[in-house]
Amino acid sequence: MKYAVLGLVFAAFASVAAAQDAPTITVSGQVQHPLTLTLFDLQKMPSADATIVLTRTETEVSLGKFRGVSLWTLLDKAGLANGAEKNAYLRHTVLVTGSDGYAAAFSEGEIDPMFARDQIILAITKDGALLDRPRLVVPNDKQRSRDVHDVVSIEIK
Repeated sequence: MKYAVLGLVFAAFASVAAAQDAPTITVSGQVQHPLTLTLFDLQKMPSADATIVLTRTETEVSLGKFRGVSLWTLLDKAGLANGAEKNAYLRHTVLVTGSDGYAAAFSEGEIDPMFARDQIILAITKDGALLDRPRLVVPNDKQRSRDVHDVVSIEIK
């Protein structure tokens, strides 16, 4: 019994330590509610899917099936801080940065479902396997240059 209690205490401390070491993503800048999210937080949000195919000349190569959260859902949760000008929300730029410093920028019109054809997603799984860190995937980009691995921040300007 004594060892069972000690095991439970150790497990509780281990889960707290793991949660503290868990990678986080910040959503900041011109938002009403800055966010700090973990993979666990993202898993609880409504999911979106994207199948990514790389086209080279006459050949198509599947890069996988991704599931995660639409970038728009994250922006909506953070609440964009808009000015009073007509269509002020379309003036925002969204900068997504990875842990290695690589970044990609998007206009809000590319993300807003009222204008965009496909959803840009912050993927947390690839082909059903959980990723170590979220990956931004942009379904219609031909060259995959704006996909960002190991996302650590999303800044709205």
